[in-house]
Amino acid sequence: MTSNFVDYVKILVRSGKGGAGSAHLLRVKYNAKAGPDGGDGGRGGHVMLRGNTNRWTLLHLKYTKHVFAENGQNGGQNLCTGREGRDEILEVPLGCVCRDAETGEQLCEITEPGQTAIIAKGGRGGLGNDHFKSATNQTPRYAQPGEPAEERWVIIELKVLADVGLVGFPNAGKSTFLSVVSAAKPEIADYPFTTLVPNLGIVKYRDDQSFCIADIPGIIEGASEGKGLGLRFLRHIERNSILLFMVSCESMDVKKEYRILLSELEKYNPELLDKQRILAVTKCDMLDEPMMKQMKRTLPRNVETIMISAVSGYNIQELKDLIFKKLNGED
Repeated sequence: MTSNFVDYVKILVRSGKGGAGSAHLLRVKYNAKAGPDGGDGGRGGHVMLRGNTNRWTLLHLKYTKHVFAENGQNGGQNLCTGREGRDEILEVPLGCVCRDAETGEQLCEITEPGQTAIIAKGGRGGLGNDHFKSATNQTPRYAQPGEPAEERWVIIELKVLADVGLVGFPNAGKSTFLSVVSAAKPEIADYPFTTLVPNLGIVKYRDDQSFCIADIPGIIEGASEGKGLGLRFLRHIERNSILLFMVSCESMDVKKEYRILLSELEKYNPELLDKQRILAVTKCDMLDEPMMKQMKRTLPRNVETIMISAVSGYNIQELKDLIFKKLNGED
């Protein structure tokens, strides 16, 4: 089955070239040399990105390989300015970053609805000969050409905008948790890599407040080097305010799994370790009270931890309270 979630596209974009200015000389009855009346050329069209809240993926651009804006029209006689070339506007979801494919330079970042950014600037139109007349040259017979178009390959990447990112190994219970706390309906099954694309869910909180959670496909050891699905989706964690680490109580060593996850994030981008973190031990409905006490003694001390069960609802409200406090700086 082909996924509808597309978060990476590469496109050749070319702006329009500017129209040439006109070097026309006015000819009227009784005055064969009435002077220059050449108009300016029109600006070439830009290629632009625009933020659109109705888009959540780059699927609509998946098969778009070339985007060419319209050239500006040449200037005309009677000081007529050429028409500007039509802009090409690509609608993209919020959270997109656009980079030059060859240099890697970041061209823009779209984070606001309706925000626009030019990724290929249209050439300016040339000036007509009317601009070059002077006391010593009253009939200039030259005008400026229009500026050339800009052409480049660009990469557009989507980084999901969410308050909380779920980080964990495959089958840690992230999708189950998301399905319980939000209206999202991710695919859930008792085998690894059920989640193949990020899922977003809005969690309703007290007093009509809410926050957004992103379920990121499971990370495996070596993800930062490209193993499994991790590298492809690690960038979606970059925008989250809080990283919610989820480790199953079935793990032989919760502390070790947590360290591996931290290590993979650090290798990918050390700045991720500056984010707020919570460690949730999942599937705790499988444990009795003595086993839970025993496990608590083995948990890491340098991160806030909580034992939860999405199936039984154990500590789910407490976790939501903790997340909301951290999001609002109430620590």
